[in-house]
This record gives sequence, structure tokens and C-alpha cells, in this order.
Amino acid sequence: MALVKLSHKAATVNPLKMSQPLGASYAFLGMNRCMPVMHGSQGCTSFGLVLLVRHFREAIPLQTTAMNEATTIMGGYDNVEKAILNIRARAKPELIAICSTGLTETKGDDVHGYLKLIRQAHPEVADTALVYVSTPDFIGAFQDGWAHAVTALIEALVEPASARRARQVNVLPGCHLTPGDIEELREIIEAFGLNPIFLPDVSGSLGGHMSDEFSPTTMGGTTLADARRMGAAVITLALGEQMRSCAEALEARTGVPFTVFEGLSGLAASDRFIAELAQISGVAVPAKYRRQRSQLQDAMLDAHFFVGGKRIVIGAEPDLLWALSTALSELGATISAAVTTTQSPLLERLPTQEVLIGDLEDLEERAKGRDLMITHSHGRQAAERLGIPLHRAGLPMFDRLGAGQRVTVGYRGTREFLFEIGNIFLSNPHEATPASWRLPEAAHAVETPIAAH
Repeated sequence: MALVKLSHKAATVNPLKMSQPLGASYAFLGMNRCMPVMHGSQGCTSFGLVLLVRHFREAIPLQTTAMNEATTIMGGYDNVEKAILNIRARAKPELIAICSTGLTETKGDDVHGYLKLIRQAHPEVADTALVYVSTPDFIGAFQDGWAHAVTALIEALVEPASARRARQVNVLPGCHLTPGDIEELREIIEAFGLNPIFLPDVSGSLGGHMSDEFSPTTMGGTTLADARRMGAAVITLALGEQMRSCAEALEARTGVPFTVFEGLSGLAASDRFIAELAQISGVAVPAKYRRQRSQLQDAMLDAHFFVGGKRIVIGAEPDLLWALSTALSELGATISAAVTTTQSPLLERLPTQEVLIGDLEDLEERAKGRDLMITHSHGRQAAERLGIPLHRAGLPMFDRLGAGQRVTVGYRGTREFLFEIGNIFLSNPHEATPASWRLPEAAHAVETPIAAH
């Protein structure tokens, strides 16, 4: 059992975590024809917009209520009203999703009350869904904002159903899953004859596709119609511990039972997911996935020679930290240090001695003398200073292409992840063999006189 500690430094030196409003905005980007809005200053939105654009290399629709000193003091009703009316007139979205920021949370704006007043004063917005979620950026982290946004979507959009659709399943993916991961999971679920509804679905809007038409809103993702019929599913699959509260909210609203999958990377986690799909569908595991399982086993056999015994440090959001740690532990790697961003029930069960809720400076201090660092792109300078390799994982990843298309879930995704880690060590022959397996230097010495004869 890991000991969970909280950093008590006076200031964050090199931030690891990102804010709740950014996590909520990212979740809203997984809705079709949606315009996410940050209720705060222009700077808050600009920062988040730049980060998402650099990560996905896509056009990101994200608006602001443009609060200033005067409107912050007097209240933001007028700004919210103008933002909704302007967005509706110009972008014509089906959904306007608003999240708060630290500025408006500190003031205490009653945005739920604002939306009621706006609907009363402007009947023309009746054809536009409005969703609001409270996401103060002075507490919590990225995955908290994502989870709160999904809960708000469920409470505002999902409708109870009088009957169940035998093959329909709800899927609530966590923010640690990439668009590529979601595409892989959809293919796996559909192979069992099931019809999944993902909420949200960033694979549709941020999957890296070209469109013949310009749209000022999101293109692709979960439609309002699909969201509303989630009450007819036979089960909800919550992917990540962060989605437990969302699944509970959906069950309370519709009566649909749920199952939580803490991770989907690694052999054991993939086995559990496949077994659950087989039980739900009553369909035998397709031959394709039986073969993929054997391929993963072979890959684990190949990779463990280079990964086993390695001392790895990881800095990531709790659910991503869990997925990476458990997958690497299956190969015999040692998680020497783990730094994360926010509280989670998973932290105490991580395969490491200590988990620190801290920043990248804390990770750098714990990475000295280790074999590999895993974190997002902001950890690259720390890895360079320490002279150890860096494997980029999570968001943001702005110095590599294809961040949104990476796949690390299921048998196939786990195999590719293990190959990537193994190849890092293979690229440095001295580090390819764990230190505990190396012979002493004297064993490699050859006496010159004997060799000469």
C-alpha cells in the first residue's frame, strides 16, 4: 500500500497539473455541435485554447464571457447573456456549455440563476441546450473538471426511459483516454454485437480528420439525441475511477447499473474488460481478440528482458498514473516515484511506496539516478537536466505529432506501449540491461598477456 503525501511547498515551481475549467472544456469538446464557454477573463480562455491547439493541432472552438474588473465586481449576468445570444446568432450550436473559473467562483456568480433568467427573457434560445458546471481552478485538477462536466451533461441532457434496449451500453470514458483509445474501445465493444454510446466522445471531434465544410462549433462527438437516450441502456461502463461519480449520477437518474474499470492497459485489465463484454453480450470472445491476447503475451515476454528491473518515475493524473503503473509493473518494472495532481482512491493501491500530490520539481528530485521518466511534455527540461530518457504521456504533448491518436488500451494498445518503453532502453545499450543483472566490471576484463598468446 502506497503512502499518499501532499506537497507543502509555498509555491508550485514547475506545474504538473492543469485546471478544472480546462478539463471541463475538454469534456464539452466531445459533444457534437457544441460551443464550450469559460465564464471568466479572456486570459483564462486564451491559455486553455493555446494548450489544446498545440496538443491536438486542430481548430478548437472555445469562447469566453470576457469578464473584467467592473463586471467581476458587479456580477456577470450581462456578460453571460451577451455571450449566449452572440454565440447562438453567429455559431448556431445545439449546445452551449459553460464552466466557471477562479475569478467568477471567487465572486460567487449564480450562473444557474442567470440561465433561468435568460431563458425567460429570450424565448428564442429555447432551441439551444444550455449546460453549466462549477469548476473553480483553485481546487481540484484536470480530471476533476472533466468528471464534473460529464456529471453536468448527464443531469441536464439524459432522460429516463421506460424500456431497455438489449444491445445498448453507455460508456463514460475518463480524460486520460485519447481519441485513439476511444476509437479502439468502440471497435472492441462493437465486435461483441453491442451498440455503445460514449459520453463524451472526443474521438469524433478531435480524432484528426478533415472536413469539406467549416464549422464554428465542434464537428463530431456525442449528439444530443444519443445523450438523451442513454437511459435505455442495459449497463454503463465507467472507464476510470474519476467516472464513478458520473456513473452514480446516471444510475440515480435512469436506474441503469454500472461497472467501473479502473484501467484498461495491461494484460489483467484487458482480460477483465473483455470478459465483461462477453458476459454482457452473451457472445464468445472473437478470435481476433484471442489472437491479440497471445500477441500481447509474446510482446511481454520480449519486452521484459529490457523493462524488468528498471526504475521508473511517473508524473500524471491519477487514472493515467494507475494505468501506466500497473501495465509496467506486470513486466517487473519498479515504480520508484509517483507524483500526481489530485486525490483519488486509487493512489493508496499504486505499486509504489509513496505517492506525492505535487509538481514536476518534486518529480525531478525523485528521478535522480533513475532509468526513465514518464510525464507530459513539460517534463522534458527536467529529463534533460538529469540525463535520463523521457516517455511522453498525457496532456499536453506539444512537441510530438499524433498525441491524439496514441493507443494504450486493450491488448493491441498495451503491446504498442510496451514496445515503445522497451525501445527506449534498447536505444541505449548500456541501459538495456537492468543494473541488478549486470556482471561486475572485473568480469568483463581480459588480461593482456593471456590474450597476446
